[in-house]
Amino acid sequence: MNKVFAFLTREDGASLAEYGILVALIAAVAIGAVTTLGTNIKTVFENIAGLITTGS
Repeated sequence: MNKVFAFLTREDGASLAEYGILVALIAAVAIGAVTTLGTNIKTVFENIAGLITTGS
């Protein structure tokens, strides 16, 4: 029982878990930013293409 309690109270793995959470959050933010920018850039290029084809 003491070994189980000692294992659960050790903090060696805490920093690894925190780094894992940090990497996951950074990845989520990066994916969100790239998705949003991609949509906005697509809209800009579609507007430019529309202006070129109509000659306005």
